[in-house]
Amino acid sequence: MSTAFFKRKYIWTLAGVSFLSLIAGLIIAANLNWTHPLSAKTEPPLVGGVPSFADLAQRVSPAVVNISTVKRVKGGGRVFDFFMGPRGRERQGPMDDFFERFFGDTPQREFKQKSLGSGILIDGGGYILTNNHVVEDADEIKVISSENKEYDAKVIGRDPKTDLALIQIKSWKGFSTIKLGDSDELRVGDWVVAIGNPFGLDHTVTAGIVSAKGRVIGAGPYDNFIQTDASINPGNSGGPLINLKGEVVGINTAIFAGGQGIGFAIPINTAKELIGQLKDKGKVTRGWLGVNVQKVTPDLAKAFNLQAETGALVGDVISGSPAEKAGIKPGDIIMEFNGKAVKEMSELPRLVAAVPVGKDVDVKLLRNGETLVVKARIQELQDKNLAAVGSTPSKEGLGLSVKEFTLELARRYSLSYEPGILVLQVKEGGPADEAGIQPGDIIKEVDRKPVKDLKTYQTLIDGHKKENPLLLRLKRKDSNLFVSIRIGE
Repeated sequence: MSTAFFKRKYIWTLAGVSFLSLIAGLIIAANLNWTHPLSAKTEPPLVGGVPSFADLAQRVSPAVVNISTVKRVKGGGRVFDFFMGPRGRERQGPMDDFFERFFGDTPQREFKQKSLGSGILIDGGGYILTNNHVVEDADEIKVISSENKEYDAKVIGRDPKTDLALIQIKSWKGFSTIKLGDSDELRVGDWVVAIGNPFGLDHTVTAGIVSAKGRVIGAGPYDNFIQTDASINPGNSGGPLINLKGEVVGINTAIFAGGQGIGFAIPINTAKELIGQLKDKGKVTRGWLGVNVQKVTPDLAKAFNLQAETGALVGDVISGSPAEKAGIKPGDIIMEFNGKAVKEMSELPRLVAAVPVGKDVDVKLLRNGETLVVKARIQELQDKNLAAVGSTPSKEGLGLSVKEFTLELARRYSLSYEPGILVLQVKEGGPADEAGIQPGDIIKEVDRKPVKDLKTYQTLIDGHKKENPLLLRLKRKDSNLFVSIRIGE
């Protein structure tokens, strides 16, 4: 073969290798782009090796407003206040009559309580999302823009249970708005930025990371907070928690008393579910199932022969509720609700609340080791039937004094009567105390067997195998709950 042939073959070989290298590079680039959805444009620029949030803050700050509220409170007159201190003038006792006799009915003085917070402009109608506690019971609401212009605002809707509120500027003139993101996409360790009005210092920007998700801090029945170490202080309430795309992923709402660098935000997905109802009805309508549930602890999981501490244990079923009509019973463990897994007890109230009133949903239960599915028609949650949620710590042992519950004892202790065993005393630091049992509790079941008299109770206790946790069902005031006690250690 000629030399020209080998040259042509060599050139084509190089071309082929270059072409394959190009294809391989594109594939690698595509894969990298697929595994890292944030583009370079959404990442903060590096200044001296440290991320800068300057562009992000400049872009979103015009959509963050300061909220100033005034609440008028009436108190006593000067003479009354001098002796008694300012307070509300409801009848407090004989001293009121004394002051009225000698000084007359002292006139009421009006005081103005002022507070500060933050808010987010979310659409072109001048609607601002903030916290309920920022505007609750306010007589005047002023909104101050990033340009230091002041506007009157009114409350459109409030939801105390999630601490969210929607207000509106009356004379809105085309402010910048901010996009609401997806808080479910947040991961622990992601960068976030908080903007607000801490201590009256307007448009303060702080940065940090997502420290945890799904935090329950006892603020309400639907706790599901984002925890962050971005500095949040009084006045930040109602302001946005922002991701690197410039989207709102949370509403800053709480700080950890006594803690440094620990703040909490309401996930924006929670707010997005409620904004429409707040705008249209001024309040939020929620679904109601009618069960009191408690956390599945390791001891309870063992007592119920569960492989893991998942689900929500039904301690009580409210009479006439959707749960009772569906056939749900105390001792059932709700594993799925409306097609969604219930991993933690605290998830169930949020899942139920999100279901439209009147909708039929499937509830997957675990009962005596068997799985079954029942259908429940969800009713509207009213304040009077808001189910209590209880969880009981339990560690080990048994130690308490009891007596058969009678009508006489019910009258003596001002309790409603029903058959069972009344707990009279619990030894401090003892086994029953460790399990969370309290004086006044009524033991209804031992190891899932009903007890109506002391003899049955004692027989069941004596017959219990000590290597297994002892499972008790208690009546406490208006609720029922389970506790598990280890008596073999």
